[in-house]
Amino acid sequence: MPLLSNVNRRRIAAFDAHVDALFDQIRGNPTADRLFYAASELGDFSLIWLILGALRGLRSERDWHAAVRAGLGLGAESVLVNVGIKSLFRRTRPPWEVDRPIRIRRPRTSSFPSGHATSAFAAAGLLSEEDPLWPLYYGIGVVVATSRVYVKIHHASDIIAGAALGAALGRVGRRLVPLPPVESIV
Repeated sequence: MPLLSNVNRRRIAAFDAHVDALFDQIRGNPTADRLFYAASELGDFSLIWLILGALRGLRSERDWHAAVRAGLGLGAESVLVNVGIKSLFRRTRPPWEVDRPIRIRRPRTSSFPSGHATSAFAAAGLLSEEDPLWPLYYGIGVVVATSRVYVKIHHASDIIAGAALGAALGRVGRRLVPLPPVESIV
C-alpha cells in the first residue's frame, strides 16, 4: 500500500512546481545567488551549526553544555535522516543538469526529507534554549533550509518535512538532555 495516493502525489508535485516557479523569479540575482549558495554550502555537514554552537559554548559553562548537546544531537539527527529515513523514501531530487551560477556539491542521498532543513531546525531548537539570540538561530535555519530549493537540490515539500522533523527532534533532544540548572554550575 503506497504512503500517498496518486491525487496527493499530484498535489505535492503541483505545490513543489509552484514554489519552484516563485524562486525562478529571483534566481540569477547576484545577491540572492551569493546568499543562498553560501547558506547551502555552510549547511553541508552542519558546518554553520557547529560553528554557532562553538561560539555559544565560549560564553559560559552552561552554554558549553548547550553546544555539546547540539553537536551530539546533530550527529544523531544525521544518522537518523541520512541513513534511516532517506533510505525508506528514496525520493528523486530535482534534475541536477541545470545551470548554476556557483558550483555546489552534489548530494549522494535521496531528496526526502531535506537533511539541511532537518539539521537547521534541530540545531535551532537545541541552541535556542534560554539564549537571547534564539531568533538568529531560527532565521539562519530558514535561510539554510530554503537555500536548498533555491539551488535546485530539493523540492519545497522536502524542506517543509525536514523543518517539521528537525523541530520535533530539537524538542526531543531538549527533553532527553536538559541543560544543567544554573545553580549547579560553579
